[in-house]
Amino acid sequence: QVQLVESGGGLVQAGGSLRLSCAASGRTFSSYAMGWFRQAPGKEREFVATIRWSGSSISADSVKGRFTISRDNAKNTVYLQMNSLKPEDTAVYYCAASSRPRARSLEYEYDYWGQGTQVTVSS
Repeated sequence: QVQLVESGGGLVQAGGSLRLSCAASGRTFSSYAMGWFRQAPGKEREFVATIRWSGSSISADSVKGRFTISRDNAKNTVYLQMNSLKPEDTAVYYCAASSRPRARSLEYEYDYWGQGTQVTVSS
């Protein structure tokens, strides 16, 4: 069982930055692929980025060049650094963990989910 707790959300002006953190319980954190998803009001949840145990990562086209995913296995934590934020980035951001080594962007690939943290970007 893996428990995930997100933090770092908040209100920021367009062009600003935020760093989200996701702390995971469990001794096998380093073997999991860790992802970030988001859900804006009235929209379906969508993939943001994922990072595998090896450190390789993929991200959605909408955030490439602005968001960076990273992980610290010693701290059982995954981060999402968000720069140049836009109002359309406003959403609840969810952390997710996958036992599939090659997990990518599909929700069903992820076994565990956090409760989410709100990010609001004002124009």
